[in-house]
Amino acid sequence: MTANQKHVTDRFGRTLRDLRISVIDKCNLRCTYCMPKEIFGDDYAFLPEEELLSFEEISDLASGFAKLGVTKLRLTGGEPLLRKDLGKLVASLTAIEGIEDIALTTNGILLVKRAKELKEAGLQRVNISLDAIDDNVFKEINGRGVVAKPVLKGIDAAIDAGLDVKVNMVVKKGMNENQILPMARYFHGKNVILRFIEFMDVGNHNGWDMKNVVSKKEIVDKINEELPLEPAERNYYGEVASRFRYKDGGGEVGVISSVTDSFCGTCTRIRLSADGKLYTCLFASEGYDIKSKIRSGLAGEELEDDLAALWGRRTDRYSDERSSLEQPRKKIEMSYIGG
Repeated sequence: MTANQKHVTDRFGRTLRDLRISVIDKCNLRCTYCMPKEIFGDDYAFLPEEELLSFEEISDLASGFAKLGVTKLRLTGGEPLLRKDLGKLVASLTAIEGIEDIALTTNGILLVKRAKELKEAGLQRVNISLDAIDDNVFKEINGRGVVAKPVLKGIDAAIDAGLDVKVNMVVKKGMNENQILPMARYFHGKNVILRFIEFMDVGNHNGWDMKNVVSKKEIVDKINEELPLEPAERNYYGEVASRFRYKDGGGEVGVISSVTDSFCGTCTRIRLSADGKLYTCLFASEGYDIKSKIRSGLAGEELEDDLAALWGRRTDRYSDERSSLEQPRKKIEMSYIGG
């Protein structure tokens, strides 16, 4: 933290450190666990441009959060590379005092043309989604008939541009659990961290059921049979991925297990949705409309106080409480909040 940053905590003493910013709700894929094409069809009404926060508004909010202790920013979507001139936003965010890390979550398809520009603007890391290495499996998942090659080219472009790269694979039983080992084999020794994500109950349309979850233990056991693993220490407080190293020195994998484990006790993240609402939990039902406030003139110290008060009254513990909930509750869609 810099000398000008405050230290704000919520009702459970959790410190604010990370801001995730969804810059657009549109995506060029229709992955079944996120934006199924049956719901998000060709006539789906995405947000008009005027409803999205401007780059200036995003930067002003990020500056306010930086003064409250936020050091890490992540740009998400939808597919964030569909937002025009994204490099300008990255450059603006890079200039904010106190911001130490700027990352991007993307499906990677547009990275071939954009990776170098984004790196030069100040982007440091990318998380690239790829849920199968087999073309037939991947085409079935992404709903657009896209094969793996464009994503793999995007990964190579990111590496060539000097960006740190992680590859994220959502694992769902009956969808792609047969891709766990092929993905591990492909990225073993390639200086890319592969992370497996348990199928989560984000949003309202992905048909989530506990019986479709492939657990962290199952994932690690499957890889370990062929490519022996050993646990690795966490990189930082609040890291959500359990880390494992290949015993032969071939790199590492991670597992994000927010269903079979809970990260609520160390959660440091707040999320800004594409339509300008703040969510203090990935599984939240209601957001805090900050867009209306800043468009009505809220700025400076008053804005900082408002943001600090929002975090200060936070009590979210969804992953801790999931099993005790009698009825499923409505949650913000992943396409608005970006994960």
